[in-house]
Amino acid sequence: MSQRVRTAPSLRDRSALLGTTPPQSGRSTPFGGSIYNPSGQINGHRYADDLEGQNDEALDGLSAKVKLLKDITIGIGNEVRESTIQLSQMNDAFAETGGILSGTFRRMNNMAARQGCRWLWYIVFLVIVFWFFMVVWWFRR
Repeated sequence: MSQRVRTAPSLRDRSALLGTTPPQSGRSTPFGGSIYNPSGQINGHRYADDLEGQNDEALDGLSAKVKLLKDITIGIGNEVRESTIQLSQMNDAFAETGGILSGTFRRMNNMAARQGCRWLWYIVFLVIVFWFFMVVWWFRR
């Protein structure tokens, strides 16, 4: 059993994991230098480090985008909760107002039944006076 246990290469040493096999095209690295040493040998360790750096940068960019999306979804959830509370409060206020108006109309109908038709003439007179003031105000603007 002790023969099967091998020490794993360090996870930070990517060249040990990836080997020294750069692409066969012989192109330059992203940092402007050649992948070849001045002696003509391939610089695989630097190439693996460059790729690791690019991967880290891409990972940082993706992490920032994921954080942004998370913040947006949390904001949407908060907005939905606040809107639900506000709509519930508005529903309660409209229900209370409906109760007040129904009581007012019920009392007005009771008054109308006791007084006969005279209250109708008072309302018609008030509507005409209101209309007259609105017309005068409109033309004086």
